[in-house]
Amino acid sequence: KNHLRWWIGGRVGTAREKPRSCVAVSAMMARLAHVLVGLLVLGCRGGNGSSLRFHGVQADEVQAESYTSGRKLLGKEHKHAEGELIPLYANKVGPFQNPSETYQYFDLPFCRPEEGLEHKPEALGSLMDGNRLILTKYELKFKEDTDSSVLCSKILSPKDLAAFRQAVKHDYYFQMYYDDLPIWGFIGRMEKITGASNAALRYYIFTHLHFDISYNKDRVIEVNVATDSTQIFDITEPRDGAESNSEEVQFTYSVAWKETNVPFEKRMDKYSKYSFLPQHLEIHWFSIINSCVTVLLLTGLLTTILMRILKNDFLKYTRDDSLLEDSDDSGWKNIHGDVFRFPANTSLLAAIIGSGYQLLTLTVCVFALALVGVFYPYNRGALFTALVVLYALTAGIAGHISSSYFSQFGGKNW
Repeated sequence: KNHLRWWIGGRVGTAREKPRSCVAVSAMMARLAHVLVGLLVLGCRGGNGSSLRFHGVQADEVQAESYTSGRKLLGKEHKHAEGELIPLYANKVGPFQNPSETYQYFDLPFCRPEEGLEHKPEALGSLMDGNRLILTKYELKFKEDTDSSVLCSKILSPKDLAAFRQAVKHDYYFQMYYDDLPIWGFIGRMEKITGASNAALRYYIFTHLHFDISYNKDRVIEVNVATDSTQIFDITEPRDGAESNSEEVQFTYSVAWKETNVPFEKRMDKYSKYSFLPQHLEIHWFSIINSCVTVLLLTGLLTTILMRILKNDFLKYTRDDSLLEDSDDSGWKNIHGDVFRFPANTSLLAAIIGSGYQLLTLTVCVFALALVGVFYPYNRGALFTALVVLYALTAGIAGHISSSYFSQFGGKNW
């Protein structure tokens, strides 16, 4: 309570005293934002044995060297012993042409672990980014090859088959993480079968995944996943209008390890060069420079025209005021002196200006962090975490600028 009283500025016990301006309200809300952000970050980290649930994700306190099911949680150095079981996490699925539309991996009827779904604890920014890492049944042991291993045999109901058909129709992909390295793959494929009368579409799902993993000494460097076009299962809906029957499908996987000379520090370089998902944002530097030059030229031309038109008016108003008594002013000339008057809602204007300074400082700080390489590719939630933390830290700038402008406008009780 004492800490909260200090954050809010001593107004906890004085509820009868109301803020007299928007500036006071904004300052109080900024301090409350500090408290809320601190509580959220503490809850996500699971401090003092506590936990926080975000949309069904239980983020409990987990030690870096233990895992609830006996599997080791990845440490900061990502070092592993031969034969160590490294967990493979499934993140999300979604249409390839619309990366912003994503769903949880097990929204589709994949093979689920027998002990139930187990989420990996994530930071606040990663949760805001929509990441929900869930432990899968794949057992990929460090430096141990696997020719063919059965993941599970699953009976797909008509509803499950319809869900897979919908996913294949929209070209769904999946995303997984192995040793904090992202991997992608497609769920299935469509084929157009041409017949004597008309063409028909056939839907298939991939039942086998092959993992190619590269390592350097005791660290994982690169992970790739591939599907086998020969190991597929037909999930096409019957053409005669009959209902689909339940089908039994066997999902398998294989693993191949190979040694590489790429150092651990450069294992994320390939993700900065290309992306699995389609890139809709392309920077055309020539068009940007051309637009900037055009704007500068038009601004200069407009300024020259206005200066020539208003030159006589400027000379007129710089003379003695006695000569202007009989002048016939019209238009903007009647309000030329209003620029020296204080605005009506000074508190609101001051609060808006302070918020603008805060957003400007926030933008500059984010760009500075990006230049030094903090937001490296696929650092889950780093940008959102930085935005939340910097927004809370720059709240003081908004309060200082708002109160400064409010006092300059002649405001009291600032």
